[in-house]
Amino acid sequence: MLNKLLITGADGNLGSVCRSRLQGLATTIRLGAREDVGPAGENEEIVYCDLGDKDAVEAMVEGCDGIVHMGGQSIEAPWETIKHSNIDGVFNLYEAARKSSVTPRIFFASSNHAIGFHEQTTRLDANAQVRPDGLYGVSKVFGEALARLYFEKFEIETALVRIGSSFPEPKNHRMLATWLSFDDLISLIESVFAIPRLGCPIIYGASNNDASWWDNRETSFLGWKPKDNSEAFRARIDAECTQPANDEVSAVYQGGEFCGQGILEE
Repeated sequence: MLNKLLITGADGNLGSVCRSRLQGLATTIRLGAREDVGPAGENEEIVYCDLGDKDAVEAMVEGCDGIVHMGGQSIEAPWETIKHSNIDGVFNLYEAARKSSVTPRIFFASSNHAIGFHEQTTRLDANAQVRPDGLYGVSKVFGEALARLYFEKFEIETALVRIGSSFPEPKNHRMLATWLSFDDLISLIESVFAIPRLGCPIIYGASNNDASWWDNRETSFLGWKPKDNSEAFRARIDAECTQPANDEVSAVYQGGEFCGQGILEE
C-alpha cells in the first residue's frame, strides 16, 4: 500500500472515478483540483491548485509516493490553454516530483490522440511512431517525452497510458475499438502501483475489445488483463448511431474527428 497517493484533476470525470475507487490503494488520498470537490473524506486531503503555478504544484506533490495524473486540459483547445496545463503544468509536476522528499511513481494519463493520425487499419504497439492529431495530442507527446527524460535522468518511474475512450459505455462506432471501462482503468492503475519495477512503459488504455487497434504485449509484464469488451454494446451502437462513411475521418483515422479539426484560436 502506498503512503500518500495524489490524484490530480480530482474534479474531472476520470479523477472523480479514481477518487471513489482507489481509496484502498493508499493510507492517505490527496486530491488535487481547481473546482470544488466537496468535503474531504476520512482519509482524504484536498489541495486546490492550478497546474501552471509552480510553487503550488511543488507543495501539492511533496510527500506523495504515488501520483495519478488526470489533471490538465482534456480536449482540443487554443494553444495558450493547452500550454498552461499540459506543457507548463506537466513540467511543473515533474520538477515537483524531482524535488520532493519522496520520489513518486506516476500514472500519466496520456491519450490515443498522441497517435491519432495512424489509420484504423494499422495495429499499433509501444514502438509506434507518434502521429498527433491536434495540439492536445502534441501536448501528450510532450508529456510522454518529458516523463522519459525524468526517468532516464532521475529514475522517476512513469506509466505512459494512452487512454482511449473511458466512459461507462462506448458512445459510437469508433469507441468500439477505443473503449476503456472504469473497471479496467482502475485495475490498470492498481497494476501500475503493484509491480516492483515499472520503468517508463507505453501502455494502451483500452479494454479487451474485439475491435481494438492496439497491442499491449510489450507491457505484459504488468500482469494487467482487461476484462470488459465493447462487443456487448455493438447492437445498441448499430441501432442508435449512424455508421460513418468509409472516407470520413472518423472511419479512417484512429483519432477520429480530432483529425478533421483545424487549429483552434482564442
